[in-house]
Amino acid sequence: MAASSLGQTTEINWDKLDKTKFYVVGAEGILKTDGVPGLYRGFGTVITGAIPTRIIFLTALETTKAAAFKMLEPFKFSEPSQAALANGIAGMSASLCSQAIFVPIDVISQKLMVQGYSGHEKYNGGLDVARKIIRTDGIRGFYRGFGLSVMTYSPSSAVWWASYGSSQRIIWRLLGQGTDHEGAAPSESTIMLVQATGGIISGATASCITTPLDTIKTRLQVFYLLEVETLSCFSVFFLLLLHHVLRLHTTCKPVPI
Repeated sequence: MAASSLGQTTEINWDKLDKTKFYVVGAEGILKTDGVPGLYRGFGTVITGAIPTRIIFLTALETTKAAAFKMLEPFKFSEPSQAALANGIAGMSASLCSQAIFVPIDVISQKLMVQGYSGHEKYNGGLDVARKIIRTDGIRGFYRGFGLSVMTYSPSSAVWWASYGSSQRIIWRLLGQGTDHEGAAPSESTIMLVQATGGIISGATASCITTPLDTIKTRLQVFYLLEVETLSCFSVFFLLLLHHVLRLHTTCKPVPI
């Protein structure tokens, strides 16, 4: 298969796109080659970045949620609708704020996870990855896939928090709580069950948005294997779509695109 970029043609072996080791190596293969530590590649980088990311996210979430509830009060929405809107606005705002730290950490951790497999470069930790990214691509290299990451996680965060807030209020109403009727306070187990159910509903709803875009974003960030560093998210989407179509025909041969 040949992919053209800026007048240059790069030959790509389509067979590589059909191997599990191309991007995701099974747990069994990782354990055989690297042992248990192989399952935790990039763990330190993720933990280091997770702390400031969560601080920014939760601070923006709670601040924006309180402001959104006040802003929506004059509109006299129903309680579930108001909760959905306020939580959705807060979730999207918090996600936008946290992407500035999350995306660089995500890029570094993903490179650590795939290092050494199928031609990927090896690194000596997260700092080594950062130095090489700066040397080859500059600061811009840390934000590879930033636009798609915002497109993925901001709507997903908005849908998750909107579904979480509204579903809990609907469930409480079905249980006879949250109305004008006086009643006994719910038990801790009931509260946990309602929150867990709300989390399941919101997670399932948000996954419908997150999964397809996250697949494209991840492959865009680690597409150095193909030596095509200028691939856009649309190019990655086209490659994935064409790959899926060709797999339907077991006798097909590599074709030019």
